[in-house]
Amino acid sequence: MSVQLNHTIIFSHDKRVSAEFLAEILGLEVGKQWGPFIPVSTSNGVTLDFATVPEGTEITPQHYAFLVSEEEFDAAFGRVKAMNLPFYADPHQQHPNEINHNDGGRGVYFPDPAGHGMELLTVPYGGWK
Repeated sequence: MSVQLNHTIIFSHDKRVSAEFLAEILGLEVGKQWGPFIPVSTSNGVTLDFATVPEGTEITPQHYAFLVSEEEFDAAFGRVKAMNLPFYADPHQQHPNEINHNDGGRGVYFPDPAGHGMELLTVPYGGWK
């Protein structure tokens, strides 16, 4: 068997809010709670398991990038704008209200409710598909 990422845990202040947020942006389903986790599964079989941290716990922001089709980008980016979320063309937030066209595709960065950096991109870094 080749090595594959199966799941990762995403810490949040409210696992339900964060899972529903990401699922709505990406047009995915929120799974049934399993133990302390609420899962959101991607089409390549990776599950994002959202977990609530204890009250008062600081969350270290992480970065999550999602490779999407052009059509999925249009739909997801439309939802980002409809929610009036801040968005940027770069991870350092130097280019607000812009998207990028890296490697001949499109990309955008925006925050989730816990402060994690979310990214949508239509072409992987390096330009290969």
